[in-house]
Amino acid sequence: MALTSSSSFLCFHMLMLTLFSLISAETTLQVPAIFIFGDSTFDVGTNNFLNDSQAKANFPYNGIDFPYSVPTGRFSNGYNSADQIVRQFGYKRSPPPFFFLLNRSSSFKKRILQGVNFASGGSGILESTGSDAFKMVIPLREQIQQFSTVRDNISALLGPENNAMLLSQSLFLISVGSNDIFDYQRNTSAKMTVQEFLDILQETYQNHLQKLYDLGARKFGIVGIPALGCCPFERFIRKTGDCVKELNDLAQAFFNATETILIKLSSQFVAMKYSLGNSYTMTLDIIDNPLAFGFKEVKQACCGNGNFNGGAPCNASANLCPDRQEYLFWDWFHPSEAASRLAALTLFGGEVRYVTPMNFSRLVQTT
Repeated sequence: MALTSSSSFLCFHMLMLTLFSLISAETTLQVPAIFIFGDSTFDVGTNNFLNDSQAKANFPYNGIDFPYSVPTGRFSNGYNSADQIVRQFGYKRSPPPFFFLLNRSSSFKKRILQGVNFASGGSGILESTGSDAFKMVIPLREQIQQFSTVRDNISALLGPENNAMLLSQSLFLISVGSNDIFDYQRNTSAKMTVQEFLDILQETYQNHLQKLYDLGARKFGIVGIPALGCCPFERFIRKTGDCVKELNDLAQAFFNATETILIKLSSQFVAMKYSLGNSYTMTLDIIDNPLAFGFKEVKQACCGNGNFNGGAPCNASANLCPDRQEYLFWDWFHPSEAASRLAALTLFGGEVRYVTPMNFSRLVQTT
């Protein structure tokens, strides 16, 4: 199939973006530590430690493309978005989960100096998010409390001044909000209007970000939520296979609210710097021009059951696609390793269409 002129342009555009990102990555940017917060897009095994959690991925086919095909708890066929982003900064592996480090008290203080992952699959901005669907998750507020514990340990190890210096130069990655919207969608008995829901979400998110700033965070790498209405699960329940406009509208509105929060906080606190990744636009651009971005299948999940493989989670009895590099979606909600890699490259070296007001590589160089 021949590409249209528009697709050819996008192919060239993405090739140049990828080359720029790869060249930039060769010069390792100095990021003393990376602290990671959020949901299943960033979870590298937190929920493995939660006995009652039903939001887990520590079983096949998850991890089939991870080294030695180990299902680590990542909701991916291989490395997830957190892994791919930290690789752009020269890290060979992601910072481990907070609970993993707690179980290794002898090396806890040494290893936290390079960062910690607090992200929990199924969690959200609101305290109640995920509790009905998944029983036990670590909400963003509790993740920030865990970081406070880490901060106190770093301060005891380095002293208050060196602790403040390390945190001010570190990168704080956050990917959260999707589960809040999915919960709102599921709760058909909710009394709140869409605007009331967004107002509460925005206010709560702002409070969380300000709390992180108060604890010493200065450089925020925020990944916005994607076009949720186009994930395989939503296509499955819609039956027609179309994206769910109402859900996409909510995702777009939350991106706008997040941008408003960040503009407000960064004007209030001049030391605060941020990059906001527009996953919504990234996702729709890929869906509109899949071949230009190296994908062949953007509707159906690689692993799952039912129409679009969107009717059930990925497990050892699910359908599994043979060429996972060609799929935008790994399972009914999550991106494939290939999609996460492309997103990380874009966040690291992309233009303002995809990450604003600066990309992640420029963010860590700010003073």
